[in-house]
Amino acid sequence: MSFPILTAIVFFPLIGALVTLFYKPEQVRLIKWTALLASIVPLALSIIVIVGFHPGGGVQFAERVLWSKTIGASYYLGIDGLSLPMVFLSALLSVIAVIASWNISVKTKGYFALLLLLEVGMLGVFVALDYILFYIFWELVLLPMYFLIGIWGGKRREYAALKFFLYTLAGSVIMLLAILAVYFNGGAKTFDILALAAKGIPLGLQHIVFWGFFLGFAVKVPIFPFHTWLPDAHVEAPTAISVLLAGVLLKMGTYGFIRVILTTTPDALKEYAWIMATLAVISIIYGALNAMIQKDLKRMIAYSSISHMGYVVLGIASGTVIGTNGAIMQMFSHGLITALLFLLVGFIYERTHTRNISELGGLLNKTPVLAGILCFASFASLGLPGLSGFIAEFLVLVGAYSSLPWFAVIASGGVVITAGYLLWMLQRVVMGALPDKYADLLDATPREMLALVPLVVLVLVVGLYPESVLGFINHSVVALVKVVG
Repeated sequence: MSFPILTAIVFFPLIGALVTLFYKPEQVRLIKWTALLASIVPLALSIIVIVGFHPGGGVQFAERVLWSKTIGASYYLGIDGLSLPMVFLSALLSVIAVIASWNISVKTKGYFALLLLLEVGMLGVFVALDYILFYIFWELVLLPMYFLIGIWGGKRREYAALKFFLYTLAGSVIMLLAILAVYFNGGAKTFDILALAAKGIPLGLQHIVFWGFFLGFAVKVPIFPFHTWLPDAHVEAPTAISVLLAGVLLKMGTYGFIRVILTTTPDALKEYAWIMATLAVISIIYGALNAMIQKDLKRMIAYSSISHMGYVVLGIASGTVIGTNGAIMQMFSHGLITALLFLLVGFIYERTHTRNISELGGLLNKTPVLAGILCFASFASLGLPGLSGFIAEFLVLVGAYSSLPWFAVIASGGVVITAGYLLWMLQRVVMGALPDKYADLLDATPREMLALVPLVVLVLVVGLYPESVLGFINHSVVALVKVVG
C-alpha cells in the first residue's frame, strides 16, 4: 500500500493541535514552534504532490476506504487539476498565518490549536470526494473561525463572529438538503461525488438541487446579496485570520461551484448561468464602488475581495474552458494578493495603531520596504500586466465575452474602478508627508519579510509564467467543460 500522502497533508495539523494542548500555557515559544512545524509539513507534502502530479491523469493520489456500506459512504480523498492549486495555497497561507501570529500573547495555546484545526478543515474540503466527508470538513471550518474571531478579534468581535457563524451555517444547512436530495434521487445509493456526477440526475431534480448548492456556496464566496457578513468579519478578525478568511475560505465557495455544480447539475447551470453572471457583475461593480468610499484600510480590502470574487463566479458562469481556467487562476491569484494586502495592513496597524486612511500618509519616507510591497500588491490587485491578477482577470473576461458578451463588457468596468480606489489609497497612504507622530516607525522585520516574500515571488512567477498554474489545471477544466457542453 502506498503512503497515504493526502491523509498526511490533511491531518498532520490535527496532530500538531493535539500536541499543543499538552503544553503548559507559559510554554509560549514551544507552542508557536510546534504550530509552525505542524503547518510546514503539509506544505512540504503538497510540493511533493505537485512534483508527482500528472496533469492529464485525472484524480490522483486517491485514498479510498469503505466507511459505511449501508449508506454507501467512503473515506475518499483524491486530487486533480481543480483542487491541486487550492491545496498548495491553503498549506502555504497556513504557514504564513502562523508566522504572522507570532506576536499573539493572549491564550496562545488555544489560538494556535484552533488555527491548526482550521487548516485541517480547509485542506479536507479540497481533497474530499465523498459528500459526507466533504460536508464534515466544510462544517469543521466554522467552529475554529468563530472562536478565532470571537476571542482574539477587535472591539466588535463577538458580533462579527456570530454573524459569520449564522450566515455560513444557514448556507451549510441548505447545501446539506441538496446533498440528501442528490443521494436519494440520484439513482445510486452512494455519496461518491464523482460517481453521482457521472451517473447524472433527472433534469427536474437538477433545477431544485442547483439552487440548494448555489445558495450554500454563494454565502461562502460571498456574492451579492449574501456578502454582508464579510466586511465585519474581516475588520474584527486578527491579521492572520483575515489572511486565511480571504485567501482560502472564500475559495471554498467557488470551488464548490466548480466541483459540485458544474458536474452534478450541468443542464441547470446552462439555464441559470445568466442569473449567476448577473450576481457576479453586481458583486464586481458593487464591491469596487464600496471599496472606494471606505475610510478603513481593512474594510476597503474586504469589499475589494467581494469584487474580485465576482470575477471567479463570472468565469464559472461562462461555461467556457478559458473562463473556467481564468476562474481557477483568479482563485489562486486572489489568495496570494489579498493575503499580501491583509498582512501589510496588519503590519502597518501594529506600528501606527490605526487603519484610518486619512490618518496615514508618507509611509514611503519611513518604511520604504513595507510601502513598496503595498504598492506592488495594489498593482497586482488592479491587474497590472506581468502580475498574476492581470492574467486571471483577462482569461475570465475573454471567456465570458465569448458566451456572455454584455456581462463581460459591464464587468470590465470594475477593472477601472479597482484601479481608481487602489491608486487613490496609495496616494493618501504612501505618498505625501509623514505625520510627526509616526517619525519613529520601523520598517519590515525579518519575520515579516519571511511572510511577505513568498507571496511576492509567487505573484511575479504566475504573472510572468501563467503556465505554472494553467499547465496543471487545463486538462481537468477541459474535461469538466465537456460535461457542461
